[in-house]
Amino acid sequence: MTTALRTPRTTETDLAQVQREHGGPLYAFLLRLCDGDRQRAEDLVQETFVRAWQHPEALRSAHESVRPWLFTVGRRLAIDARRARLARPAEVGGAVLDSARVCADHAERSAATLDVREAVATLSPEHRAVLLEVYFKGASVAEAARTLGIPAGTVKSRAYYALRALRRVLPGYAPDLR
Repeated sequence: MTTALRTPRTTETDLAQVQREHGGPLYAFLLRLCDGDRQRAEDLVQETFVRAWQHPEALRSAHESVRPWLFTVGRRLAIDARRARLARPAEVGGAVLDSARVCADHAERSAATLDVREAVATLSPEHRAVLLEVYFKGASVAEAARTLGIPAGTVKSRAYYALRALRRVLPGYAPDLR
């Protein structure tokens, strides 16, 4: 059946006839271009038929069928939609954002660093030296004891009391030790 429309304007009946005749094959074609995304293919089919309604001269052409014109318009719409999607940042679902790790901004991290430095400065030199070896340099208790020239038990007790003092000075950073 040919679809050469003779009226000066495209009527709903004419457009419905074109849709019945070419809608299925156009949808199948666009579905392949959309990598199986049904919703996107349906949107492109609708937009293609909107363009057909806006351009009745294309539907009244001297050609035997309007299908090549519809497929060309649909293909161009698919290409434009793909380019538009690639130009925007990727969309993420809410589930991804809910599970995403929250990072403090640079200002908060800088403020926390200053707070910790001030708190460490309030410690005795012996406690500060133990924390420096064990927590900041990552030394084991035995290595810290060798470096500082004190017994391992003393390293443990100084680290305990140094952390306890820091918890008192920095109450918002760690739970209280009781």
